[in-house]
Amino acid sequence: MAIDSPAVKTRRITPRDWVPQWSAGAVLRAVRATLVVPALFAFSVTVIGNLQVATFAAFGGFATLVLASFGGDWRDKLRAHFGLAVAGSVLLVVGTAASASLPLAAVVTLVVVFLVRFSGVAGPNAATGAPAALLAYVLPAASPGTLGMVPDRLAGWWLASVVGTAVVLLLSPRSPATALRDAASRSAGTLAGYLDAALRGDPDVQAAKEAAVEAKHRLIEEFTATPYRPTGLAAEDQALDSLVGLLEWCCSVIADTLGEYPDLSRAPEVERELLAETSACLRAVAGLPAGRSGAFDTDELDRRIQASVAWLRGMGSGDPGYADAVHLSFHARTAAFAARAAAVEARAATPGSRQRRFPGSLSLTSLTRVASPQTSLRSVWFVNSLRGAVALSAAVVVAGASGVEHGFWVVLGTLSVLRGNAAATGSTALRALAGTVLGVVVGALLLLVIGTSTPALWIALPLAVLVASYAPGALPFTVGQAAFTVTVVVLFNLLAPAGWRIGVVRIEDIAIGCAVCLVAGALFWPRGARAVVADDLADAFRTGGAYLATAAHWALGLRHDPPAPAAATAAGARLDDALRGFLSEQGTKHVPKPLLWRLVTGTVRARLTAHSLAGLPNPHVEPDPFRRLLGEQAGQLAAWYDHLASRLDRTDHGDVPMLAPPTFPELLEQPGASVRDLACALWVHEHIKHIAARLAELVEPAGVVAAQRHRPWWR
Repeated sequence: MAIDSPAVKTRRITPRDWVPQWSAGAVLRAVRATLVVPALFAFSVTVIGNLQVATFAAFGGFATLVLASFGGDWRDKLRAHFGLAVAGSVLLVVGTAASASLPLAAVVTLVVVFLVRFSGVAGPNAATGAPAALLAYVLPAASPGTLGMVPDRLAGWWLASVVGTAVVLLLSPRSPATALRDAASRSAGTLAGYLDAALRGDPDVQAAKEAAVEAKHRLIEEFTATPYRPTGLAAEDQALDSLVGLLEWCCSVIADTLGEYPDLSRAPEVERELLAETSACLRAVAGLPAGRSGAFDTDELDRRIQASVAWLRGMGSGDPGYADAVHLSFHARTAAFAARAAAVEARAATPGSRQRRFPGSLSLTSLTRVASPQTSLRSVWFVNSLRGAVALSAAVVVAGASGVEHGFWVVLGTLSVLRGNAAATGSTALRALAGTVLGVVVGALLLLVIGTSTPALWIALPLAVLVASYAPGALPFTVGQAAFTVTVVVLFNLLAPAGWRIGVVRIEDIAIGCAVCLVAGALFWPRGARAVVADDLADAFRTGGAYLATAAHWALGLRHDPPAPAAATAAGARLDDALRGFLSEQGTKHVPKPLLWRLVTGTVRARLTAHSLAGLPNPHVEPDPFRRLLGEQAGQLAAWYDHLASRLDRTDHGDVPMLAPPTFPELLEQPGASVRDLACALWVHEHIKHIAARLAELVEPAGVVAAQRHRPWWR
């Protein structure tokens, strides 16, 4: 098994992947593992004199110090390591009990592996801890043992957990603001600068725009840099997660506003004051990493919003410039509400914030809220968890039925090469076998030089651990596999001298595990996340369009039941995870990333536009033809999104027609149109016009994604 950290994003193999990379984080990880693993193994063998304790202390050390890479401050790390120790203990006992019967072990493995892998939806610490917890299960489940061995095995596991946790806390750098918080701060700050430049009438406003767009791109790249969301279940994490989407929306809204009004120095004073307060709000959000965002009071922004509304209502619909005033008011109000929502989330995301909107990181309610949208075959978490569970359960059956000497390595080989799709799994399997053969050769040469001399083996052990623990993310996968094989050869020769033959047995077992994984990969989800991304895009467009239509009807007074965002929010969460899984897979993507992001941005725009409309008051007025026509336009938008979705999920309805929303004068000319209190209805019109203008750019990328669904999975 190569110790392949889940925190490292896999990607297409390039020549650079075969060149060692310098990594300060990998160095620190290697130093900690080299200090702890050999020492624990030596203590267990020479002082305690118990092989079960020694084995589980050694592998527990790898699980704690190499496989698990928890983030956060020292309290977060302490809680995460304690959770891993407890979960590993439970899984160790379950695995030992299940090993007594092959059918029982197969069924239990199916359930346990699914639950452990699926638990990664809880956040990055849960995701990075899942492989470490699985190691605590597969070692006893695929090895001969009895319940009488449980105390010794638990002693080794807890010895590694306690010492490993202490070393992590002692040898960890001081926790700075996370890169994601820094990126959010930069994005908010550059957006404020962009607004200020337009308010001053700065001729170099284009440079401010470019800085804001670049900061937004860096924020999105940071947010999508891992195969899972970089936020957990705690209130601060959930707020930070929401803040990223809101800042992206702010950038889009402000860019659209200043694209039409690059010089706001001559704008009406009431709108200038509103946008200036919006800029102040964004600057407060920029104080997030330093914990200063909570100092901003949104009351003044609310007063400016109300002043803008009152000013617009004071104008008559026949006044000169009324249409342009409505248009500018829409942009200013939308930007203000987006910034206000970002400030609320930033305040909740500030470390130590007391605004805990969620019950806490370990509550059943928060777990259910995060997991429930993922219980679908259109969720990469669900499908990958199911696929991994089937593969490892099959590996347990094959190892037990074939009677191989070390069944544990069959299961571990399956675990180490399991990837997102069959093609990536096959590539990793070949490198795993090559690395194992290389490790056996190196181990055999080592044993030929030093023999089975115990002192020499003790000297070789820390060196092997050093390389094996540095490898994830810094050395080629093959080198890491080879280093771990050498470590295994040395460990087992210290326990029971068998020379280089133990390495040959490992080659056989790893080959069986790779074969099992290849079969499982070809049978279950061979395309990986490619098809799921398309399906989730279709869901996000359909639910976002439906939410948009109901929110528009609410704001127009055509319905009085508040619009429900749950389906659109859940679809957006599934799409985010599917996209991460797709981008983390090895191999050519065939869909240019800009086109993919254009589609994702389209789903976000539909959902957040609907959210903005849902925030408008519900007018209790008799609907007139003006409002009914707008309601029909909103329904046509939902139908258009449904039509686009049909191209993505292979229920193709043909070419996607373009929409042409009516202009403001055309609306006012409708028979019986009321001119009383039209502000909210006109804002609905602006929302519809704004989003309809961006629909055409979604057609081409949707066609590209749809075309990829017809490619064979091995291409």
